[in-house]
Amino acid sequence: MKNGTVLGLSKSKSHTFNKYHSDTINLLEGLGVQGDAHMGKKVKHRSRVARDPDQPNLRQVHLIHSELHDELNEKGFDVKAGDMGENITTRGINLLELPTNTVLKIGKTAEIQITGLRNPCSQLNNFQEGLMQAVLDKDENGNLIRKAGIMAVVLKSGAVSTGDYIKVVLPNEPHMRLEPV
Repeated sequence: MKNGTVLGLSKSKSHTFNKYHSDTINLLEGLGVQGDAHMGKKVKHRSRVARDPDQPNLRQVHLIHSELHDELNEKGFDVKAGDMGENITTRGINLLELPTNTVLKIGKTAEIQITGLRNPCSQLNNFQEGLMQAVLDKDENGNLIRKAGIMAVVLKSGAVSTGDYIKVVLPNEPHMRLEPV
C-alpha cells in the first residue's frame, strides 16, 4: 500500500459543517483531535448521540484524500481542505481502499486506526448543491460507493503538521473492507 503526506489540517470547537485550517493539530490517545467538537471517548456526532450517547466514538478523526477534492473541483465544485468537515486531508493514499483496522503513522509519534467509512449526509448539499450525489457512486454490481472519507480513532498521541509523512501499516489478513461507522 502506498504511503502519503498530510496536505491539510482542520478542526472546529463547535459542531460546524466546515472545519477551520490549522498548521498543526494535536491527536490525543483515545480521544481524537484536541479542540475539536468530535473529541471524546463516547460518540459526539449529534445524530448518533441522540440514538445512544454511551456508544464508543469510532469517529474521532475524519480523513479525506485530496484526490477527491481534485475530482470534485473538476466537476465544478469549489472544495478545499476542511470544507467537508475533515480533520486531515491526505495526498497519495487511496483511503477508500484501506481495510478496517489499518494503522496510519503520522509525523513523529501519532498513530490512528481506521474504523470505517464516513456516511455522507444531506448537509453536503447545504454547502454546495449536488455535492452529496457527487460523493456517491456505484460499482459495476450496482453497490453504493461512499467517497466522503474515512474515520479513525487515535492509538498514540502526537502533533501532526501539514507536510508530515503518513506511513500505512496494514492489519493482518484476512482484511475487512470498510463499512460506514
